[in-house]
Amino acid sequence: MERHYGWVIVATGAVITCVAMGAMFALPVYLQPMADQTGWTRAGISGAMTVGFIVMGVAGFLWGTLTDRIGARPVVLIAAIMLGVGLFIASRATDLLVFQIAYGGLVGASGGAFFAPLMATTIGWFDKNRSLAVSLVSLGGGVAPMVITPLATVLIQTYGWRDAMMMTAITASVLIVPLSFLIRRAPDALAASPTPSSDVAPAESQPTRMGAVFRTPQFFVLAGVFFFCCAAHSGPIFHTVSYAMLCGASAIAAASIYSVEGFAGLFGRVIFGVLGDKLGVKRVIIGGLVLQAAGIYTYIYVSELSHFYALAAVLGLAYGGVMPLYAVLARDYFGPKVMGTVLGGITMTSSIGMAFGPLGGGWIFDTFGDYHWLYVSSAVIGLAAAALALAFPPKNQDLAPTGAVPA
Repeated sequence: MERHYGWVIVATGAVITCVAMGAMFALPVYLQPMADQTGWTRAGISGAMTVGFIVMGVAGFLWGTLTDRIGARPVVLIAAIMLGVGLFIASRATDLLVFQIAYGGLVGASGGAFFAPLMATTIGWFDKNRSLAVSLVSLGGGVAPMVITPLATVLIQTYGWRDAMMMTAITASVLIVPLSFLIRRAPDALAASPTPSSDVAPAESQPTRMGAVFRTPQFFVLAGVFFFCCAAHSGPIFHTVSYAMLCGASAIAAASIYSVEGFAGLFGRVIFGVLGDKLGVKRVIIGGLVLQAAGIYTYIYVSELSHFYALAAVLGLAYGGVMPLYAVLARDYFGPKVMGTVLGGITMTSSIGMAFGPLGGGWIFDTFGDYHWLYVSSAVIGLAAAALALAFPPKNQDLAPTGAVPA
């Protein structure tokens, strides 16, 4: 029964991720009613989300390191309280700066506490079906826009944005706090089990200290691949709606491209998770990155809405399926005692990569007057991610950096 408790962790992680990420990323539906009622600029309100992304990336590393020391349960519990408090203060704010600090600071910091800690804990419970397990946990993030965002829209229309955000704050805390008590670390014997299904076996000497982790080539390659992967798809994801509208699609039809990507991503998580267990995580990641790059490049040849939908399905399948597998590959190289630190570190680099896409895409459009070079450059970056993934070391290569003594 103890070994099967891992599936309880999977279900708990999926629900927590859905509620937490849904509550944080629902801000776009608040944008217009907030601006209308308060007179705040849309740029000012949106700035809270920008701050949130930055804070979330940095906090994710700190939360991950803390997880290695005290476990995921207290981390998620603290973050759940921060999420509720941040949303509650934001809902009552009458000053834009207070809103930005509450939403960007508190809510953003809490958002970094869910991916690395929950993934690190989940990985520890599985020696088989590890790829599928982490992919199922990540389903929560994919379902969130389809559940929490429409619910927030209904609440705003019924009660106004302040009460809607306050109710979201209360509901998120009430759901996540008790669920956090179901989280527990895997037994040491299970957490240290090998990964027979992977094509990258754990090394003979795995670092157990933070400094040793960050000096390994495996960490740099893993973080680099994650960075380039996110830098490749963030620009197309952010700007494709605008591109579709330039091609003649209506605003509503263009916005629905996001829904197609999100829905395809749900299938991608499951399909890639199963393939990762059967074929090896490294192979599946490389294949997914190549598919992502091909899909991004193909955008330069489309102009009809049906073609946008088709490519959105391919792109959602690719990046949605690949993203959770970085955590599995990290476990193949690093031991369970530093897993939170490793995942927090690579999550921080991925957040930086995500920040480049929207900004770079906007600069390209302002400079050249179209999005052609956005898709070309993003595809090249995607291929760079796949090429760098080929540099992952072979089985049983020592993780200790040259001249370092394994901890």
